[in-house]
Amino acid sequence: MGSYPTGASPYGALDMVGNVWEWVSDWYAFGYYGRSPLSNPQGPNSGQYRVLRGGSWYGFSSNARAGFRAWSEPDKRDVVIGFRCVVSSTPSL
Repeated sequence: MGSYPTGASPYGALDMVGNVWEWVSDWYAFGYYGRSPLSNPQGPNSGQYRVLRGGSWYGFSSNARAGFRAWSEPDKRDVVIGFRCVVSSTPSL
């Protein structure tokens, strides 16, 4: 269980910000959201940088939100960068 269960997202996700920056599958492109679909933008098909979200314990508090995007080279390693494991809540058939 998360540290703040009353702060769960509508999907039940907990602790989405402030621990470590989390890699997401999107490639980064400056200004992408200005030209992306309004519903569920998937990010560009390729790029040089990958997107990080959520901020970390060693950063600015203004960055500690799921909507803030940072970017880095895909092979970047750091104590403030991690990832989130996801498991489907529905049984596989």
